[in-house]
Amino acid sequence: MLGSADSDLPRVYRACTEGEHMKADLETLASLAKRRGFAFPSAEIYGGFASTYDYGPLGVEMKRNIRDSWWRRMVQSRDDVVGIEAAIITNPAVWRASGHVAGFTDPLIDCLECQSRVRADHVENNTCPVCKTVGRFTEERQFNLLFRTFVGPVQEDASTAYLRPETAQGMFVNFENVQTTMRRRLPFGIAQIGKSFRNEITPGQFIFRTREFEQMEMEFFCEPASSLEWHTYWKQERLAWYQTLGFNPEHLRLRDHAKEELAHYSQATSDVEFQFPWGWGELEGIAHRGDFDLRAHATGSGHGLSYFDQEKNEHIVPHVIEPAVGVDRLMFALLCEAYDEETDAEGEKRVLLRLAPSIAPVTVAVLPLSRNERLLPTAREVYGALRPHFRTQYDDAQSIGRRYRRQDEIGTPLCVTVDFETIDDHEVTIRERDSMAQIRVPVGGLVAALNERIDALTPKG
Repeated sequence: MLGSADSDLPRVYRACTEGEHMKADLETLASLAKRRGFAFPSAEIYGGFASTYDYGPLGVEMKRNIRDSWWRRMVQSRDDVVGIEAAIITNPAVWRASGHVAGFTDPLIDCLECQSRVRADHVENNTCPVCKTVGRFTEERQFNLLFRTFVGPVQEDASTAYLRPETAQGMFVNFENVQTTMRRRLPFGIAQIGKSFRNEITPGQFIFRTREFEQMEMEFFCEPASSLEWHTYWKQERLAWYQTLGFNPEHLRLRDHAKEELAHYSQATSDVEFQFPWGWGELEGIAHRGDFDLRAHATGSGHGLSYFDQEKNEHIVPHVIEPAVGVDRLMFALLCEAYDEETDAEGEKRVLLRLAPSIAPVTVAVLPLSRNERLLPTAREVYGALRPHFRTQYDDAQSIGRRYRRQDEIGTPLCVTVDFETIDDHEVTIRERDSMAQIRVPVGGLVAALNERIDALTPKG
């Protein structure tokens, strides 16, 4: 039975299944993110801080959902991967051994016309990307991306430390601790989610590239003879996960790096790329790191890092496959993918985020038809009953149509409307975001009905 709670919305929109979703530009997405509480420019009352963002109430929920989805897929649903949480500031010898102190650099040049500093490898046709002047640059020099800090009261070379530029090294230096305490046999993985810091020359494009960001990385240790097979496995496994988040497979691709692109330690690297507003860009890297990291830290520390194969009675230095993705960049890609606009016959627009239920900041919104005092106690009871089961929001401000649109714009998959009939028949209306279809169900069966709709709306992969 169809309800009437959507009656003040235009009813004839373009069908949800018709063609491609509307593609938003960078400015539109950044504006929506700020307006609806996903992300704000950091310290905005002081003029902000270059390429730094604070996440609002909806943004932190969405980031948490992304992390939870990754952790379930990479750790909790597998018996060959465990997790750790390593320190952000660690012994600086780690970064010397890994090569970051000496070689973690980007090529830097200055424009002599406008004094902008840019990455040399981002300059096209010898033209300044800021002022468009041709051929007016300083000599190229290498710029180290590490953020330096000092440990203790005296700022001197002996007290120099670094904010980690990646979470990976914390897993490599803990290889032996994890392997022995958890009694792991090859192959096995170590996973971690945490903040990293890179003093990027040219950050930008909203939260796509920032100096402070959050990574989800996993180091998968395996025998050298099977490492290329595992690299192939992880490429396909990671690509499949993105489809469970609601990505259109046509908007993703795997790109294998050419030989000249590979890092010196890499036997093979592939990127999961997404079609951002400006074109294809890296979403996740899946690198075959060989045995470089374990050997580097064994040499740097003087402590052997190997695996003893009891069946072969020999020590093996495992090879490593590393899938690594940034939480912030993935959140931005999901906003790009989910954004859509629909227009009715009279030209009125509806903006919505087609986020998967597992990722949406709010799963179910409870909306009383009005602020009538007869409705509010019942609506609050329904809200209280749903909160233990779903990420739930209560909204009674403005007209019901405006509230539906507000929930559509933040990606809420389902709304529950409490109307005057509810008081008599103890039924409420469930309204779906994408199709705007409505159905009335008994309050007693509401949790089950919502779970059924959520399951139907959840992408499979």
